[in-house]
Amino acid sequence: MSIIIGEISYTNILPFFYYLDREKLSEQNCSFVPQVPAQLNQGMSTGKIDIGGISSFAYAENAENFTLLPNLSVTSYGAVNSIFLFSKTPLKELDGKKIALTTSSATSVHLLKVIVEYFHSLTVSYTMMKPDLNEMLREHDACLLIGDDAIRAKREQGHQYHCYDLGELWYQHTGLPMTFAVFAVRNATLRDHPSLVGLVYRSFVDSKLKSEAIHYQPMISDIVKTHGGEKAFWDSYFENLCNDFGHREQKGLSYFFELLAIWVIYQNK
Repeated sequence: MSIIIGEISYTNILPFFYYLDREKLSEQNCSFVPQVPAQLNQGMSTGKIDIGGISSFAYAENAENFTLLPNLSVTSYGAVNSIFLFSKTPLKELDGKKIALTTSSATSVHLLKVIVEYFHSLTVSYTMMKPDLNEMLREHDACLLIGDDAIRAKREQGHQYHCYDLGELWYQHTGLPMTFAVFAVRNATLRDHPSLVGLVYRSFVDSKLKSEAIHYQPMISDIVKTHGGEKAFWDSYFENLCNDFGHREQKGLSYFFELLAIWVIYQNK
């Protein structure tokens, strides 16, 4: 009996993992696989990973095979501060232009398409690329970066470009929060190992609550050492994220899925 836990390799997921008793979980034959969202999404869909954080879009693609874990998510009410469109021109001038998309995430890529094509009625072409700001913008007019890649690029080179926060753009158009990642378990794993799934789930919840209770300290001090940036930025970053998945967060995500369905129908006309 064992469970493989997917751990997104970005700082925004850390509150759920920072206080896990990894030794205790290891004794219960749990192991951790740290990867970017796109890799974890694939691992969950193929059964190589049993439980953990995945892109919201990946859940939608596999909803019949996954069960959502209650009250856990990475959500923003407005600016998320780690998902940016870097553009050489204002957003409204991107019609007919080329955008490079990170290969690291599915949710943010599709959210950008909804914003650009549905909200702003722009026609653009896309290229999937590894997350490297300079390489992406070498032959493209704009690029999408997420997670720590986006935070670092914004800090070091953001002043050179028009920077658009996708969480903020979504909130401006909908008035709803945007859930970028959810926690899910494969139905087969839940069926075969319900007690162990419960232990892992409670561990996620306990870590989240402890992180929130002490305002993400000393986690943030560790992040400054490993990722750089000012402590004030990271303090604000985590305080502005929502780690819950209640009615309001579910409503925002449901609306995103509705718009995606409309966008797909429009694209196939």
